[in-house]
Amino acid sequence: MNKTTSVFVYIMLIMSSLVAKSQSTRWQQRVHYKMDVVVDAGGNKFSGKQRLDYWNNSPDTMRVLYYHLQWNAFQPGSMMDLRSQEIGKRIVRGRPDWDARVKDRISKLKPDEIGYQQVNNLKVNGEPQKTTLYETILKVELSKPIFPQSRAVIELDFNAQVPVQIRRSGRDNEEGVRFSMAQWYPKLCEYDEQGWHPTPYVAREFYGVWGDFDVNIQIDSKYVVAASGYLQNAHEIGFGYEKQSTLPLKVGKGPTHTWKFKAPNVHDFVWAADPGYVHNTKTVRKGLVLHAFYKIDSAALTRQFESLSPRMKQGSSAMKFIANYKMEWDSVLELAAKAIPYMDKAYGEYPYKQYSFIQGGDGGMEYPMATLLKGAGTGVVIHEWMHSWYQMMLGTNESLYAWMDEGFTSFAESNVQNYLKGNIDSFPHQDAYNSYIALSKSDYNEPLTTHADHYATNSAYSINAYSKGEVFMEQLGYIVGASVRDSILLKYFNTWKYKHPQLNDLIRIAEKTSGIQLDWYKDFFVNTNKTIDYGIDSLWDEGGKMQIRFRNNGTMPMPLDIDLLFKDGSRETVYIPQYLMFGEKSNEEPSIKRTVGSPWKWTHPTYTISIDRKLLDLKKIEIDPKKRMADTERRNNKLELNW
Repeated sequence: MNKTTSVFVYIMLIMSSLVAKSQSTRWQQRVHYKMDVVVDAGGNKFSGKQRLDYWNNSPDTMRVLYYHLQWNAFQPGSMMDLRSQEIGKRIVRGRPDWDARVKDRISKLKPDEIGYQQVNNLKVNGEPQKTTLYETILKVELSKPIFPQSRAVIELDFNAQVPVQIRRSGRDNEEGVRFSMAQWYPKLCEYDEQGWHPTPYVAREFYGVWGDFDVNIQIDSKYVVAASGYLQNAHEIGFGYEKQSTLPLKVGKGPTHTWKFKAPNVHDFVWAADPGYVHNTKTVRKGLVLHAFYKIDSAALTRQFESLSPRMKQGSSAMKFIANYKMEWDSVLELAAKAIPYMDKAYGEYPYKQYSFIQGGDGGMEYPMATLLKGAGTGVVIHEWMHSWYQMMLGTNESLYAWMDEGFTSFAESNVQNYLKGNIDSFPHQDAYNSYIALSKSDYNEPLTTHADHYATNSAYSINAYSKGEVFMEQLGYIVGASVRDSILLKYFNTWKYKHPQLNDLIRIAEKTSGIQLDWYKDFFVNTNKTIDYGIDSLWDEGGKMQIRFRNNGTMPMPLDIDLLFKDGSRETVYIPQYLMFGEKSNEEPSIKRTVGSPWKWTHPTYTISIDRKLLDLKKIEIDPKKRMADTERRNNKLELNW
């Protein structure tokens, strides 16, 4: 090596060392919101001041900022309005495909029923900034850039009108709750390694910056407020909160109360308020208090009952409907107390000190430390609470990975509900499989990579996000083994909580935990519409051994679990790894003899395996008897022999 070459190598080694040091763990932006809000409850309006400390932890110099102003969607002619009406023109399964909660209701709102959010006097580090409103997105053009590894202080005034409740947030919902305050404040858009995410509010889910919230809400003293976070002045408020305070109760007698909440390490903040709320609490383990807030508006609940279809009424009456409704809310904390030990163990310990089940909104919608619920049935309660794991503590970009939020939540919900029933169902995910397979055979199927707002139909979005996402996780257990999958979920949660994981982050943990390559699973099941269909092709004897040939009739490869039942009552299993796994799962039933075949190459349409038994000994053969593989045509999976 000559001197010039030696110097060059030395310089390259230094540069490589510097690059290696710069490639640390994934960076995240950070926020600290301080908001003071004054509510005109009678006029359905409020005003506020917001100070936002923003840490630019990225390697990028920021020259613009973007804010969400999501209530501007609730105005005639908005993107949400037109999108709902256009999708409603599509007929799916014999009916308009629009969201039944939205339909064309926005187009009919009167001036005092619309929602709006207005921002004034926006300053960054004390200097006024140029802003441009794009309906639900506010663009801020910075007069001075925010440099990497620096902090900026953003101050603004805002005022808003609370819309009639249509989607998630709003006033006077179907059950008579006055205020469901979701997406209610100017919220900074997220900036990550893919850049800004100024996603307009059209229909779906959300993405936010991790941080801390200090929120003070001044409202009529008759109102009970439920919210994300911890109430700091419970002794000045009462309404059941004083149970968690060590200070003597001393409630002011003025016309308003100021409620002071702190919510640490969250990416959003929700609240709701009503004069008629009943407030129940229950300590379910050390450091965790659960809250429930609901009201009984008999007139509103009667109207809700009368709007139900005859099938849903099922011979009931409005009186029974209201009584059952009250019973569900009165028992919701007992239900949650039974569920939390299983949830903590299976999916990771819930880390916050409180969680609130709040009546409000239009069905069920998750937020940090709280959910808005219309009714408190077991399904919606468990589903929305499980979102605390698969969104509120992981924080994926729901617009891009809605199925990693809704689908994984649905997977966990099915397991939790089965646990509460005593694990009576050997396969609690069957409904999800049925829905996904029906979608896969339809002409409106779309891949999971579709942006949540860009689906051509609401039906495809719902089935993909909820059902196919659930199938993805259960089927992962089929590929690597159920117990290994469960370990993957815990490692995924503990590794990526508060870090905005993406699909590859999950896949890498799954590969490291299982020792199996899984990029093919992502490529086929997530990135495409390819489907699974394996079948039994033929059987014969050769050389004193039974030969079984299988055929891949589908377009997606999978490993195969095959069950053999013989006339003498004995069982054996056959396992055929999928070639691209470059490995195999452990025997999930070690008490039963298992024959492991060579890997099936996805390029080969058929595969033959030899079994050291005579064909005439065989009584039944079945591919995937536990039905964990999402095979779209199961009629060719089983063969019973009557000889």
